[in-house]
Amino acid sequence: MGKMFEALRKTELEKSAEFAEYKEEVSETVPADVVFDDKLVAYYQRASMVSEQFRRLRTYITSPRLDGTYPKTILVTSTLAGEGKSLIAANLAVMIAAELQSYALLVDCDLRSPSLSQLFGLQQQKGLSNYLAGETKIEEILMKTSIDKLSILPGGSLEENPVELIGSIKMKSLVQDLKSRYDDRFIIFDSSPILPTTEPSVLNKMVDGIIMVIMSGKTPRESITQAIKSLDEKKILGVVLNNLEFKTNAMFRKHFGSDHYYYNYNYDYARSDTQPNIWGKIKDKVGDIKIFRK
Repeated sequence: MGKMFEALRKTELEKSAEFAEYKEEVSETVPADVVFDDKLVAYYQRASMVSEQFRRLRTYITSPRLDGTYPKTILVTSTLAGEGKSLIAANLAVMIAAELQSYALLVDCDLRSPSLSQLFGLQQQKGLSNYLAGETKIEEILMKTSIDKLSILPGGSLEENPVELIGSIKMKSLVQDLKSRYDDRFIIFDSSPILPTTEPSVLNKMVDGIIMVIMSGKTPRESITQAIKSLDEKKILGVVLNNLEFKTNAMFRKHFGSDHYYYNYNYDYARSDTQPNIWGKIKDKVGDIKIFRK
């Protein structure tokens, strides 16, 4: 009993010492002139209608519940591949960081096809997979972006055992530590799709809430039902219907009002001097989104 206690105590001390080493200040900062992917609409087109939907999604997530709590760790996933979950996760994180009192940490948990680092112009090779495999320390991969109050933990190099890494005790400890360390931080986990992979069913046990991304007109209803069964339904915060198309102007106005409102009403921080500022290009790349609350 004494030997077992000492072994457990040693493990906890080592873990505490490891996390005590890193602070936000030691994270490498991306150069200010780095070029983000123009799909980051929440950064390049903050006054657009699409950005307003991300702002609505952020407000819904960050609003306290009846008991005063709110989900700090949020899993963003989809039923199938190609539904836009990574773009939704990235733009949501950008919008959370734009709020005056909130910080955002974006974690790329799609170890089979990590893509978040490319969206933010990062070239770092190591990331979450390397940390979980014991090949690097957390402070070496936790990076600040040139967006104030937004940090990113890249996916890292491809591994042959992503499920084992995501389901490891080390991953559980990381999620709990990130959650308990910062009171004003929202942690967004971009996961692999639900039906083709096992990781989301593992991650959903570690997080406070889940956002499902569904591609309008593409994802079969039966597949969505099957995907939901593999998750904790109580944790599903809502659904983002991506690439929603309206057949008539009347249907568009029913959901969003007049689109001219978004051209006439500009936020002070609207960026007209940066990357693509043509609404059509942005719309083609991201698509209209609609939020459905649970």
